[in-house]
Amino acid sequence: MSEKFTKIKDLPMHDGEEVLVGAWIRQKRGSKKIAFLQLRDGSGFVQAVVSLDEVDQATFNIAEHIKQETSVVVSGVVQENSRDSFGYELSVKSIQIIGESNDYPITPKDHGTDFLFEHRHLYLRHLKPYAIMKIRNTIIKATYDFFWNNGFTKIDAPIITSSAPEGTSELFPVKYFEQDAYLSQTGQLYAEAGAMAFGRVFTFGPTFRAEKSKTRRHLNEFWMIEPEMAYTHQEESLEIQEKYIASLVQAVLDNNQSELKMLDRDLDVLKKYTILPYPRLSYDQAIEKLQAANFDVQWGDDFGSPEETFISDQFEQPVFVTNYPKAVKAFYMKRHPDRDDVVISADLLAPEGYGEIIGGSERDTDFNYLEKRIKEQGLNPQDYSWYLDLRKYGSVPHSGFGLGLERVITWIAGQDHIREAIPFPRTLNRIWP
Repeated sequence: MSEKFTKIKDLPMHDGEEVLVGAWIRQKRGSKKIAFLQLRDGSGFVQAVVSLDEVDQATFNIAEHIKQETSVVVSGVVQENSRDSFGYELSVKSIQIIGESNDYPITPKDHGTDFLFEHRHLYLRHLKPYAIMKIRNTIIKATYDFFWNNGFTKIDAPIITSSAPEGTSELFPVKYFEQDAYLSQTGQLYAEAGAMAFGRVFTFGPTFRAEKSKTRRHLNEFWMIEPEMAYTHQEESLEIQEKYIASLVQAVLDNNQSELKMLDRDLDVLKKYTILPYPRLSYDQAIEKLQAANFDVQWGDDFGSPEETFISDQFEQPVFVTNYPKAVKAFYMKRHPDRDDVVISADLLAPEGYGEIIGGSERDTDFNYLEKRIKEQGLNPQDYSWYLDLRKYGSVPHSGFGLGLERVITWIAGQDHIREAIPFPRTLNRIWP
């Protein structure tokens, strides 16, 4: 037998062979003559069967008394088991304890949310967070694949910035030597500079919002994917956005069947989200629908969670809401050619009450207009002089959007709260562990 460890996910390729598996004990059960150990190794889960007829008494004693989350090296023969969801099990020959685990705090009983997130460093080992993090990993890979295959260059925006793209009220200030600075709330402005150099770019990095929010949709630290495209108008941008989202959903369907099953996610519902094109609804039409449904909302109001949920419930796929009022959107969004009160923008709302997962727009290219808008929003034009330079030296029509990674994961994985979608969430009341 080779001394090389075999990953649990690869056990089906070794049917009938004796293998060596390095793992942890997730659970155990048994009787006087047989013990069933649930093993996990990060690649998957398998049942290891320890029979007193097949091993010596010392090995069986180890199996009987081993504790949850003890790390082990198990040797055994891979055997098909059609009754097990994995389809295979391990008939154990020997067990070696590598690291003891005593009084592991997360037992098979129910624990409250606060307790689980206080022990997030350990809770990541359990089925639900394991499944979600595997889906997160697939979505990250699928993101790089999509943009690579569509001619985008990745550029990295700074995390420490001297200015705020959308105002300073929701930024974390930091001291940068003798200057005031902020943790970045977006990489968009830098992506626009990249688009003028490379045509199509995207950033993918951590962003920070100092929102004092306790909703299930908000984190104070999260990851954003922000593409920018030169010589691209809004309609083409929307087509790229919907293709991107459909590709993410399809990637999870292709690669995470077992994880979706762990989460009881309805695969047929997810399959609907791969059907293109997605419906489009203007802000004006959305207001009409909301008012007809007796929502207390007026033209010019931004939408909150109840409004977004109602709108998305009218469709079986994600829906674009287009052309929002200028007053509720950022200074860089392009004016509508026929109306001064709206901008060429769109939010993509996910079904099932998950709200906005993408916000985007065509970007205005007029230097004087942008300088005026910056002043109107109480910002210092000098802080944005480099950004305004992009309009002085060969400006072109361009569009872009931002996608919140954790919101998309929460939606695709069918979770109730966004904190489940990131390994170590940072919220208003949580900065540990």
